[in-house]
Amino acid sequence: MTSQAAASPSSAPLHRGLRQYAFTVPWNLFLLSAGALLVAFAIKCVAVPHGLLSGGVSGLGLLCYYLMPGLDAGVWYFLLNLPIMLIGWRFVSRRFVLYSLYGMGATSVFIDQLTYTLPGADPWLAVLVCGMALGGGIGIALRSLGSTGGVDILAVVFQERFGIPIGRFEFLFNLLVFAAGLAFLKLEAVLYSVAMNFLVGHAVDVCLTMFSERRMALVISSEPQAVVDAIVHRLGRGATVLQGHGGWSGEPRQVVLTMLGNIELKRLEELVYEIDPGAFTIMGGGFHVLGQGFSERKVY
Repeated sequence: MTSQAAASPSSAPLHRGLRQYAFTVPWNLFLLSAGALLVAFAIKCVAVPHGLLSGGVSGLGLLCYYLMPGLDAGVWYFLLNLPIMLIGWRFVSRRFVLYSLYGMGATSVFIDQLTYTLPGADPWLAVLVCGMALGGGIGIALRSLGSTGGVDILAVVFQERFGIPIGRFEFLFNLLVFAAGLAFLKLEAVLYSVAMNFLVGHAVDVCLTMFSERRMALVISSEPQAVVDAIVHRLGRGATVLQGHGGWSGEPRQVVLTMLGNIELKRLEELVYEIDPGAFTIMGGGFHVLGQGFSERKVY
């Protein structure tokens, strides 16, 4: 099967400029600062006042402090992060670790400065707010070239090496922390914390995919060139023509392949069936699309 790619329109330089801006230092520092603020809000303003156990390295450091109180919890957090930073330096990149150091520092500063406490005594309200804020903060930070530190670095390593989703890895890691926490906390507090951790993992994955979700469309039409022209000139997207044949009839067929955002799917449908009412169209999900007009590969 061969393919013929159609060129994308002249608006590509604008898209390219916006994508390149995402790799600049100010933008990455902004994402890390925003993520750190949400993480600090979740921990300082919601989790601690309502007796919830935060997950990750901070929760593990707190458990180590309970077992060996000779060292302060902050010291335990620092010591536990040292080997993680070395792992990130070895398996991810120095740039990622340096950005993550900034994320860790910003999180510490925000935790120290915030004085607000989420009002109300409803534990489920605290679970919802803390879970979404903590997961959102981690997810926003991970959309940069760094993280807020801690288990986020291990999550990136496991995603790069083994393909394990970041949210799922952090959920499993935190389950181990909460299992150990049963020895020191009330069962109710641990169960609320596990529920919160589930929301954290979901919120992280949503933040990492909500702006990157793409749909693949395959169009089998008797007017393939007209469909390609409509995609390129009216939707502003590229298209590829695949040479195939009917499985039963054996007749040659041209299949138009394109990748679109969710909003563009309905427009494609209208254009295709305006050109060829008898066309056959298949649309499917493509959550992570790399290439011209979409995301560029981030090298950590």
